[in-house]
Amino acid sequence: MEKNRKPRGLRNCNPLNIRKTNQLFQGLADEQDDPDFFRFRTMGWGYRAAFVILRTYAHKYGIKTIREIIGRWAPPEDHNDTGIYIRMVCCLSGLEADQVLNPYDGKVMIPLVAAMSRVENGLPAVMAEVKEGWRLYIG
Repeated sequence: MEKNRKPRGLRNCNPLNIRKTNQLFQGLADEQDDPDFFRFRTMGWGYRAAFVILRTYAHKYGIKTIREIIGRWAPPEDHNDTGIYIRMVCCLSGLEADQVLNPYDGKVMIPLVAAMSRVENGLPAVMAEVKEGWRLYIG
């Protein structure tokens, strides 16, 4: 990475590197100039989108543990080291890999998403931004 150049996820205000799909998230930037990943207006909106996706994982697919979440978020078939990603998120968040998570419990979801952001970008998440995303998510 060039000196003083932010990681892609932070440049896009998309700290979990959410790939472009046909899903329309609140808070998307007017210009979507990254060919692969969404851009959000602020980091708070990017974090909110992550919370929305994790809620969808729980309700639509029954994916409720870190092991299941990361297995879908960063699968090995996409050239990810999913096992290391899981271990890092557990270590950073203080949560267990097979602990069932409630997508409406900020005490577990905020540290989870902050830890995922750290793995995705290589830099600690700004907790005020993660909490702003949570506030936007819970309305």
